[in-house]
Amino acid sequence: MIENILHNGQLLAIIIRSTHNEPGITFFTPENFSQQLAFMKHPPGMGISPHVHNPVQREVIATQEVLFMRKGKIRIDIYDGQRNYLESRILGDGDVILLAAGGHGIEVLEDAEIVEVKQGPYTGDRDKTRFAPVDRKLVRVGG
Repeated sequence: MIENILHNGQLLAIIIRSTHNEPGITFFTPENFSQQLAFMKHPPGMGISPHVHNPVQREVIATQEVLFMRKGKIRIDIYDGQRNYLESRILGDGDVILLAAGGHGIEVLEDAEIVEVKQGPYTGDRDKTRFAPVDRKLVRVGG
């Protein structure tokens, strides 16, 4: 199952549930995203030709990150670019989310192991602006 979270026509996040099982290669992101996210399912004997990635200069303005839920359960709160809370989702074992735009916060609901991938190099305090989380009474879990 794939879920695109949109707000005012802008793609904020893509969730790929652990149950997604489509054969072949499926790209979920538009070509212009600075993070490209795909799922691959191939039978034995299938090959990907050996290759190297050519040096290509790219300009990255916005940081996009991917979270791979190895284990556990979290609630991810989605905000627009002006820090307004929109909605939340629960992610569990094997789920993946691309956080493409806007803001986000996380509450760990069960012991969690998460792998994060995002552009670098990390610039410390210049890399993010922190703000107050949504009041728990206002949380709306969708999806």
